[in-house]
Amino acid sequence: MPTTLPPSPLSDDDIREDEIHRVENPDRRFVSGPRGRWQELKTLFAVSSDFLRGFRTLHFVGPCVTIFGSARIKDGHPYYELTRRMGHATAKLGFTVLTGGGPGLMEAANRGAREAGGHSVGINIILPFEQSINPYVDLSVDMEFFFTRKTLLIKYSYAFIVMPGGLGTMDELYEALTLIQTGKVRNFPVILAGRSYWQPMLDAIYRMRDEGMISPHDLDLLSVTDDVDEAMAVLNDKAIKAFNLNRSKVPKRIRILGERGL
Repeated sequence: MPTTLPPSPLSDDDIREDEIHRVENPDRRFVSGPRGRWQELKTLFAVSSDFLRGFRTLHFVGPCVTIFGSARIKDGHPYYELTRRMGHATAKLGFTVLTGGGPGLMEAANRGAREAGGHSVGINIILPFEQSINPYVDLSVDMEFFFTRKTLLIKYSYAFIVMPGGLGTMDELYEALTLIQTGKVRNFPVILAGRSYWQPMLDAIYRMRDEGMISPHDLDLLSVTDDVDEAMAVLNDKAIKAFNLNRSKVPKRIRILGERGL
């Protein structure tokens, strides 16, 4: 005897609106499989527009350090204060502090850079919830696609500081590590801040090493610390000295090309 399904709590109109919302999400539309040639061409133009807008906006940001971290941690939390101090110290070293531009620990990093008198930049993702540009950035650009945003967060940086965070932060961390491990980008330092938070993940990475899934040398890609001064020493040795970074004058921007200065 066939099973009778319970009635849907949604009306037909509700279901259609939900389907429309899902189709219109840019990232979901991009990975939804083959579509018509015209639809694919429009997506290609949208992705290109994201990159072009990012390139023109960020062309003069200078050497950056990207600070990743949760959007959900509020002011007053110990992680917020630690991230704020990281942003402050990073700016004092002469780097532009680059974040995802949103609230939480991204805000804390941009805030610390602003308080240090340094440059603070955000690459914001357009979402219907949770994400909006924080008030501590000097320069920002909005992106439609997560993968274009993540590419730009890596493109302009000589180092990455990874604060406690969720799935998005983990994604950004492993993307950076994979690109460095495979030689797609230079051997830029990756600093994990918050030893106790990251310890379970580190245990998993040690198991990867012990079972031959990664090279023992891959562990050299990571530095783990709770100390801001120690993190800055890593930046000084593995970014400033390793890549011979020097202060220099910023080229003049061309407004007609959409280039923006800090």
